[in-house]
Amino acid sequence: MLKNGVWPTMITPFTETKEIDYEALEQLIEWYIAKGVDGLFAVCQSSEMFYLSLDERVQLARFVVERAAGRVQVIASGHISDSLQDQVKEIGAISAAGIDAFVIVSNRLAGREESDDVWKRHTEQLLRQIPETSFGIYECPHPYKRLLTPELLRWCADTERFLFLKDTCCDPDQLTAKLNAVQGTQLKLFNANAATLLMSLQAGASGYSGVMANFHPDLYVKLIQLQRNHADEAVRLQQFLGLASVIERQSYPLNAKYHLGLEGLPIGLHGRSGGNAGLSASMKLEIEQLRGMEQQIREMFNPIHFKVGGSIE
Repeated sequence: MLKNGVWPTMITPFTETKEIDYEALEQLIEWYIAKGVDGLFAVCQSSEMFYLSLDERVQLARFVVERAAGRVQVIASGHISDSLQDQVKEIGAISAAGIDAFVIVSNRLAGREESDDVWKRHTEQLLRQIPETSFGIYECPHPYKRLLTPELLRWCADTERFLFLKDTCCDPDQLTAKLNAVQGTQLKLFNANAATLLMSLQAGASGYSGVMANFHPDLYVKLIQLQRNHADEAVRLQQFLGLASVIERQSYPLNAKYHLGLEGLPIGLHGRSGGNAGLSASMKLEIEQLRGMEQQIREMFNPIHFKVGGSIE
């Protein structure tokens, strides 16, 4: 069973020669844990998994598991292959790194125009060939976004092999329908969208797993704590988190790496993924100003005392 709470979609630090920077990654893992997160989602799109070899994906997953050292749970994807045969190979290899669940990418199991029946058939083949592995699902937007219907999600839950959904629908009605569909099962929904997070938590979502946990994960931890017993304060914090998430429209994960550098982590603006047009001077100022606002928000909530990773006092 996976824990409720905040599960950052981890970025991958790279050296100037675009090799994985494991020294920086070790410090990043410690930063996440110090911020009170409940788990780590490694080898995902934020990690630039589509630009990593299978050996690199396996090594990356193993490194995160070893450095987390049982302090938080670790799930991982790395599910990028097209053929089912290659998918079985990569799932087996990455799962052997000791992760708590392997997260399949929803668009890898059927083409854009193919039906949910095709998706089910391919998923059944994977489940048969990899019988000992627990799974999650990631509605990854690349190369196309395939959202699961409530009915398909219930089918997944009924296999009793799925523990996790990173939901990217960003729609309150769909979120509610999906949560109703999996109620009473072991499949937990983690919302990736900041703007709809509070309403989804109130409807039964298990937590947050989105890119903004690379900026201020501790504030997401606080929101989850607040929504249980301090509804008005939760609304105030939600308003900031929803607005702050517009920074996602910048080049990502480049902007997250710049922010983490401001946090004192040795993470440069190096990566392998295409499409990073760079950060303009004004974009950097926006990130710097966001970081200043984060500290003001923390101070605003000082009258409510928190234990990081724990309950409100």
